[in-house]
Amino acid sequence: MHYIHSFDEEMLALSNAPHNGGLFKAKGFFFMHVHKNYDGDYKKDCLEFERKNGLNNFVGFMTAAEIPKVLSAAKIGSVEAYVTAGITNPAIAGEEPPKFVSRTINIALVINEGLTVGALANAIMTATEAKTYTLLKLGYEATGTTSDGIGVFANEGEIEWAGTATKLGINIGKAVRKALKESLRKWEASL
Repeated sequence: MHYIHSFDEEMLALSNAPHNGGLFKAKGFFFMHVHKNYDGDYKKDCLEFERKNGLNNFVGFMTAAEIPKVLSAAKIGSVEAYVTAGITNPAIAGEEPPKFVSRTINIALVINEGLTVGALANAIMTATEAKTYTLLKLGYEATGTTSDGIGVFANEGEIEWAGTATKLGINIGKAVRKALKESLRKWEASL
């Protein structure tokens, strides 16, 4: 009920993940399954998951969605998007959220190019725009859920921009939209 993705070499990561979030040098990432009413010590539980699975320096995300049923991936150019989606707690930025239920949208982007930290931040922005567009286009009145996670992983390098006017940004948008749409289709089918 989990997903572990290892990298061939350590990558620069920027994320809001509960485990090793922020700016971090990562050897991979994982999506960890938790119970739908999860109310545990996420720091302790993620560290325990990492150790139990023989991992070190991984970025970790959590979800109550059944990972094998909803995990979707898309590769466009140098961008790989890995998405798990469940929307029982839709939210709109700037509005009071609904009662919290532990379902979320997790997006992990692996970019096989060399980016600056600024470009990693730009990639998060582009991926979030793609997520929101996909949700609205599919008829969800939401910009996300109350617990969404996102992480971008890339080699350190000189590419400074990953916005919607760049080829990299276009590929990010396409990969996120494709993987999210597929994950949501799988999630809806599993209900």
